[in-house]
Amino acid sequence: MSEHLQKKAKTVSLWGGRFTGKVDPLMEKFNASISFDKRMAQADVVGSQAYAKALCRSGIITEHERDALVNGLQQVGEEWKNGTFEISPRDEDIHTANERRLTEIIGSDIGGKLHTGRSRNDQVATDIRIWLRDEARILLNILKELIKCFVDRATKEIDVLMPGYTHLQRAQPIRWSHWLLSYAFYFKADYERLEQLISRCNQLPLGSGALAGNPFTVDREFIAQELGFEGVVPNSLYGVGDRDFIAEFLFWSSLTMCHLSRWAEDLIIYSTAEFNFVVLADAYSTGSSLMPQKKNSDSLELIRGKSGRVFGDMTGFLMTLKGLPSTYNKDLQEDKEPLFDAYDTLHGVLQIATGVLATLTIKKENMLKALSPDMLATDLAEYLVRKGVPFRETHNIAGRAVRLAEERGCGMNELKLEDFQNLHHLFTEDVYDIFKYEKSVENRNAIGGTSRKTVEGQITLLENWLA
Repeated sequence: MSEHLQKKAKTVSLWGGRFTGKVDPLMEKFNASISFDKRMAQADVVGSQAYAKALCRSGIITEHERDALVNGLQQVGEEWKNGTFEISPRDEDIHTANERRLTEIIGSDIGGKLHTGRSRNDQVATDIRIWLRDEARILLNILKELIKCFVDRATKEIDVLMPGYTHLQRAQPIRWSHWLLSYAFYFKADYERLEQLISRCNQLPLGSGALAGNPFTVDREFIAQELGFEGVVPNSLYGVGDRDFIAEFLFWSSLTMCHLSRWAEDLIIYSTAEFNFVVLADAYSTGSSLMPQKKNSDSLELIRGKSGRVFGDMTGFLMTLKGLPSTYNKDLQEDKEPLFDAYDTLHGVLQIATGVLATLTIKKENMLKALSPDMLATDLAEYLVRKGVPFRETHNIAGRAVRLAEERGCGMNELKLEDFQNLHHLFTEDVYDIFKYEKSVENRNAIGGTSRKTVEGQITLLENWLA
């Protein structure tokens, strides 16, 4: 290619024919997206290769031209992979950059045919779907590793008992494994939502043109098959204007971060000296610049903090979407930065969470010591239920027993038999059998409960799902 053609390829905009005046340099910078959308380089390359093949099938270009385009694009992709691609100051986005470089490699006579019937509107919609579909599958793998870590710990530590909480008040005894598995099921639901999201995202918009469709009868189903899409977006206006899949991913990211944040908050509390149930590994903790004794759970605090960042990505983008007229508007360029930020945050956080959980040390003796007889007040009420007394009545009786123990400054298990019999005549000596934490836990034996059998059932369910 001549030096003149190379220079021309580097300076002409894709849309420049309509304009005679120069664009304000500040506007060029304001308009550009190459600094962040370059991460879609490979998606843009493969999308363009598939489109070149479709143009050939439609008779718009020859097989020789198709091969030149496909091979030239392959070289562009390799340059991105090995870090030798040089971005030009006039490359306003990844599409401009790739087509400019393609034309430098194979010449404008052939390179200029690639965009026939195609708009950057359907091109970017395709690229971003390819990128999100492929990257979201990576998140699925990382998320599954986190879930597996929960299941592995639950299996190994099934005999550890701890207080269960409501309103952050000690409520009833549960298994530590039961608490672990509760989050495993949160993340399993997140995994399944992301799978469903990928399927909805994996629909081809290419062939929609700028908004009205493609005039060259390109075989869109062929393009979809080439690119691994599950189907074709059936309406061209919808094809170029839809970003619901990004909004949905941002919601998914926010909800998943919400679950991660709640899990982190539990562990932050459990790691305090007041609870002292768990100890974070040094690898996921930091110290204080002033207080030598401090060991801060910064990994967990950052997980909790970054949830707000991801929520902001979602709400900001929804505000961008809500006022747009139909089809493509430049505002949609604002879809990528929140998408990439949320993705990068989840990609890191899920791996940190797995590391924290895998290296966590539990203090089962402290968990056991935190159990107290008053946590068995419900068991006391259920004792009378089994003897035919209505629960509403037994609830009141158990509450009076709790109050009596508090007044006497003793545990409920230290009340005398006559104290219980003064509350109800059906109390007998076997009432003291209820003050056994293991028995209380084992009584919760319906599906989903905290007994050993039901917890093992949860583990089996998750293991089968993971397999």
